[in-house]
Amino acid sequence: MSSHVTIIAEAGVNHNGDIQLAKKLIDAAADSGADYVKFQTFVASKIISRKAPRAEYQVRNTGKEESQLEMVRKLELSEADHWELQSYCQTKGIGFLSTPFDFESIDLLKRLGVGIGKIPSGEIINLPYLRKMAVSFEELILSTGMATMPELSQAVDILVAGGASRDRITVLHCNTEYPTPMKDVNLKAMLSIEETLGVKTGYSDHTLGIEVPIAAVALGATMIEKHFTLDKDLPGPDHKASLDTRELSSMARAIRNISLAISGSGIKEPSASEIKNIRIVRRSIVALRHITEGEIFSEDNIGLKRPGNGMSPMDWDKVLGSVAKRDFAEDDLIEL
Repeated sequence: MSSHVTIIAEAGVNHNGDIQLAKKLIDAAADSGADYVKFQTFVASKIISRKAPRAEYQVRNTGKEESQLEMVRKLELSEADHWELQSYCQTKGIGFLSTPFDFESIDLLKRLGVGIGKIPSGEIINLPYLRKMAVSFEELILSTGMATMPELSQAVDILVAGGASRDRITVLHCNTEYPTPMKDVNLKAMLSIEETLGVKTGYSDHTLGIEVPIAAVALGATMIEKHFTLDKDLPGPDHKASLDTRELSSMARAIRNISLAISGSGIKEPSASEIKNIRIVRRSIVALRHITEGEIFSEDNIGLKRPGNGMSPMDWDKVLGSVAKRDFAEDDLIEL
């Protein structure tokens, strides 16, 4: 099993429609050690009607009286912005990803040469969209917020029928409440998804803090996606439930360490780094005082002390009652 966990730093719409702010987000993602920075690609008028309400967290976080369409329209990135941001990612040594929300956006990312397609939670029951995604990208990432296992299974079947290889699909367990209450995380569902669908699994996190993504890695997640921002007090729907740059770096560092920690063989045996400590911390059977030749070894004249370079304490019963074949000084290793 590879010890590498793919980390996607989700910039999302936290650029607030500002290309320079988007570049600063790329800088922060690259500095954190994430593998990818991900944005969102959409034409607001194609995916949101004028009558669509905003989610409670969007109303709470923006504090503005506006429709969902009005809010989201201000967060669009142009095609020129996408080309510029992708190029900037290349200079910073981090992969560029974006979630497409409509057919036009899928085509834009294809023109950019993006090879990984991210399917957001809201589109898991969008049959035409799933079919389009299946033929548009080499690899697919599927978020599963709000979905039931039958809906998820059906979506994966649609992707496979559309030409996507099952081993090229990563399914991310997810909850779409921002922030997600800890009691609603249900992290074990990630394991159920892997067992039921036979796909790689990961976790897209919307809780506050970094504990849950780290726990997901310990449970076997191969991919972690997490929102981040330069400033949690910036205006916009997602900033308050995002990590700041320091937290993002801490999460990435912890994930890398945990990935190494769980990548061993699973066989319980001394590691290369600890073999040298065996003699130091284990004990040997030694003389507690001067023992003369012919004396009987007993609990009064022998004991167990470090280092462990003599007879093992596991041989204690063999030694007790035996006769000393020579003299022993205090702390000499006992030999039979």
